[in-house]
Amino acid sequence: MERGMTANFVPKGVAHVAVPQVAEPLHMTFVLLADFSLIAFSSAIEPLRIANQLAGQMLFEWEVLSESGAAVACSNGVKLHVDGPLAETKPKAMIFVCAGVEPEKSASRKVADWLRQQWRLGRTVGGLCTGAYALAKAGILEGRRFTLHWENLPPFAETFGHLRPLEQLYCIDGRILTCAGGAAATDLFIEIVAKNYGDRLADAVLKMCLHGQQRPADLRQRMSLSSTLGIRNPVLVEVIRKFEENLEQGVDIESVAAAMGVSRRQVERLFQRYIGMSPKQYLNGLRLERARALLTETDLPVAEVAYGCGFNATNTFTKAFRQRYGVSPRRLSNRQGGAVPK
Repeated sequence: MERGMTANFVPKGVAHVAVPQVAEPLHMTFVLLADFSLIAFSSAIEPLRIANQLAGQMLFEWEVLSESGAAVACSNGVKLHVDGPLAETKPKAMIFVCAGVEPEKSASRKVADWLRQQWRLGRTVGGLCTGAYALAKAGILEGRRFTLHWENLPPFAETFGHLRPLEQLYCIDGRILTCAGGAAATDLFIEIVAKNYGDRLADAVLKMCLHGQQRPADLRQRMSLSSTLGIRNPVLVEVIRKFEENLEQGVDIESVAAAMGVSRRQVERLFQRYIGMSPKQYLNGLRLERARALLTETDLPVAEVAYGCGFNATNTFTKAFRQRYGVSPRRLSNRQGGAVPK
């Protein structure tokens, strides 16, 4: 073992799946960034542990690193000790950066430079939850299919406007592997188990995880609008979709209604009936949610955020934001990791 890696890679268990003896285990390196998502990390590493347990041999080995080698606190405050600092990995290693909240701050230049070096050495590189930020800073996502958690898509687009992430559970594009975090990490790592050791073992790992069926990579992270809102009216669902897709350009309710072949009055009645508010109120709520995401995850000036979310005047935006969240946009943008009022 190197750098104090955990030796107990093959825990004892009752269930067993016959797997041909392997000459060398597949090596995984996890890099934890500050405020990383614990659910994403555990959902990734547990399928590896279970695969070893079921096979009764070391199919996978892993090490956990941080930028400096110090313990890292995840987004829920729990601190995890690591095996060491960033260092050159094994020739066939698969490297996964696990991030979480405020990934723009946690993905340092040192981490990005190290990732770029490992990539040039031929390593497979991946990101869990918002780990794609570090990969983007390393400059290895150009022309690649990749994903990250849906909540961070708007601020990511502001920071890396030349990149186009996909809103799906996970992506495998050659030596680039990314997932949206949460339980999607299990789906990705079940895929890794299947590709390396077969579907029979992967299915057994799924059952041990109580994960049901493996979800396809291209499944959208979020449920459809009709499922999320409990709405089956196709006109209303499409109007809301157009609202969400055009926040930056500004949305004219009259034009959206006309494009749907209905009147503004009909749209207003649908909103009142199914959602209990006017189209304008709903649209303003979407704008404020987008603004909050940008203020907490980017360094954009308040005025730029306001105009980018469809507000014509900064003072109008500030007033609406304070009414909704109980804090001014400027104060929120200056906070250092404080909780945002709901």
